[in-house]
Amino acid sequence: MTGRIWILANQGEVGGGEVMLHHLATALRELGRDVGVVAPVHPAETADRLAADGFDVVRVGGPGRLGYMRALRAWDRGRGDDDVAWCNGLLPATALAGRPRRIVHLHQVPEKPLLRVFSALARPGALAVLAPSRFAADRIRGARVLHNWVPGPTAPQAGRARDADEPVTVGFLGRLSEDKGIVTLLEAAALLRKTDPGAFVFRVAGESRFVADDEAERLATALKAAGEDVQVLGWQDTAEFLASVDVLAVPSQWAEVFGLVTAEAMAAGVPVVASDAGAVPEVVGNDHPFVFPQRDAAALADRLQAVRAVDLGAVAHSQQRRWASLFSPEAGRAAVAELLDDLSL
Repeated sequence: MTGRIWILANQGEVGGGEVMLHHLATALRELGRDVGVVAPVHPAETADRLAADGFDVVRVGGPGRLGYMRALRAWDRGRGDDDVAWCNGLLPATALAGRPRRIVHLHQVPEKPLLRVFSALARPGALAVLAPSRFAADRIRGARVLHNWVPGPTAPQAGRARDADEPVTVGFLGRLSEDKGIVTLLEAAALLRKTDPGAFVFRVAGESRFVADDEAERLATALKAAGEDVQVLGWQDTAEFLASVDVLAVPSQWAEVFGLVTAEAMAAGVPVVASDAGAVPEVVGNDHPFVFPQRDAAALADRLQAVRAVDLGAVAHSQQRRWASLFSPEAGRAAVAELLDDLSL
């Protein structure tokens, strides 16, 4: 018999892992499971978001990450033997290491020595160890794939109509950081400005969240120095932004374990021009025509030039089919149901 499934947040601020926590909780609720959420009392962003959606949220905490881990262990001492702890991140997985009925769900590959030690402590004895992509699972011992997923557009997307002589609008959506490849994108824009003047416009949406101050300052300076064809917009609504661009550039230069924004663009029918960093090629698929080597601005510029010579509608349709089969809420819910069945939960 399975009692309540508790999903334990990794942090109080909402990042990609906490977005997936919300999706997981929703899928479990739709499957008729009794689900609750445990999240830090401060910052309260994750807890508030889940509570606003009607989930039973238990807020625990202490000073810093160590205080949160201690609070999680104290909370767990009051759980019934039938309850399942779904540890959504390395921090709760480490805090509850040794607990019999737990799922370890890692949204990053532990690379630093200390994180590898925590991962080695957290995984043994878990009902399952999950990772969001084959790329990540291959780097975490004993892990199986549970793909991330993203919702589709709330209204039918017809695709942005662009006249033949109109510039191609290239979007960037995400954290403004060096590891997301924004510098590579700016370098590609400069190259295209010389070879194809007036043929491209770049719209940059995002904020320097979770970025060191000195890095944020460097990027702000680079963005201010970019040409008039680079529009810096700050935070934007995802759906509205994607509806305003012809293609989305994903020039990441670190080992992405999934790439939520890539899947969001696929769902919205916006073709993606993506680097080969981490799991991004896995998300777009092996036959995707617009993949380039990370950190290679000339290759990115070449792929953007190729955009003008193909039927973007056909590419968008192919990407939407892939999203529907692998990364949609329906696919995610089915994958969670299969996981629970495999674990006899």
